[in-house]
Amino acid sequence: MTLRWVSAGLGLLILGAVTTFAQQSSPQPHPSPSSSAAQQHAKPANIDRNGVMMLIRSTLLALDHANKTGNYTVLRDLGAPGFQVNTAARLAEIFAKQRGDKLDLSGVAVIDPQLSLLPQIEPNGLLHMAGFFPSVPAQVNFELLFAPVDGQWRVFGVSLSVGQSAPVAPASPEATPGKAVVSQKQPAPPKPSVPAK
Repeated sequence: MTLRWVSAGLGLLILGAVTTFAQQSSPQPHPSPSSSAAQQHAKPANIDRNGVMMLIRSTLLALDHANKTGNYTVLRDLGAPGFQVNTAARLAEIFAKQRGDKLDLSGVAVIDPQLSLLPQIEPNGLLHMAGFFPSVPAQVNFELLFAPVDGQWRVFGVSLSVGQSAPVAPASPEATPGKAVVSQKQPAPPKPSVPAK
């Protein structure tokens, strides 16, 4: 089975490594044939808020440093075996657009993310979470997968997109350059007069 991060919508950057579960050196847990359908669904992860923040921030800052230096060796080495099937050169190809756009992710160090998918353990044993960093002028959306390696969660997949942080109203047809827009305000009610003494 191949894990692919697919773009959906404008402004999405496909930044995840494409790997196969068969390429991993550590086997993923497989459900037994006697497992019930309920066991086939994702389960909430037993991880505290600080642990979640460290995983998100360390992964995105490692990606930011790799993009700024053009050196993806450390990002690759921080990954799980399934992520490490990508060479540093392959990761540089995957992240070329983001690097070319000079996207600065350093704000993730100080802005708290909002989670749209709380950390959960998928049936294949991977830790999965998604959310966004509300920032100006662009909102950074992320989806992350981590694999358990020697008692630690290590990055398995990264998907990142950049969008607007707030809705933007379409331009008014009256608000064209060189043309004044007149407001249709109601006149203010008269102030009560104070009798002279």
